[in-house]
Amino acid sequence: MSAAGEVRRWAWAGLMLACGALVAAGADRTGVAVVEFLVFAVLGFLFSPLAFPRSLPAAQAQRRSAADGRPIVYWRPGCRYCLRLRLRVGRLAHRAYWVDIWRDPAGAAAVRAVTGGDETVPTVVAGGDAVVNPEPAWLRRRLTG
Repeated sequence: MSAAGEVRRWAWAGLMLACGALVAAGADRTGVAVVEFLVFAVLGFLFSPLAFPRSLPAAQAQRRSAADGRPIVYWRPGCRYCLRLRLRVGRLAHRAYWVDIWRDPAGAAAVRAVTGGDETVPTVVAGGDAVVNPEPAWLRRRLTG
């Protein structure tokens, strides 16, 4: 991945940390500054790639999914809908294959093929069905079944 691609993947996390530092620097009391910074640090973590299961290349995820039937979740860092899906699926998230479309051009191409040319995420492919921005309950049912 190029340096510009890595910067793009981490931009939201960095922005949250910078905002937290600025807000904390303007606080009158140390305790308030620490709490404010920690809130922004948590947001930075949630918008970073670290909040998601390890991403696989699209080709590897597709091969594994064909063998074991697990869903593939195409996502990108900073996407609030991806984060919503990830948080609501909870511990079951590790039962799916996650593909970061900003890291894998083949993953982005797979999403564009499903969405008619857009890179709308999250896009989930499960059992031959492709669903854009699915309800978390829909994905949970496929992960527990």
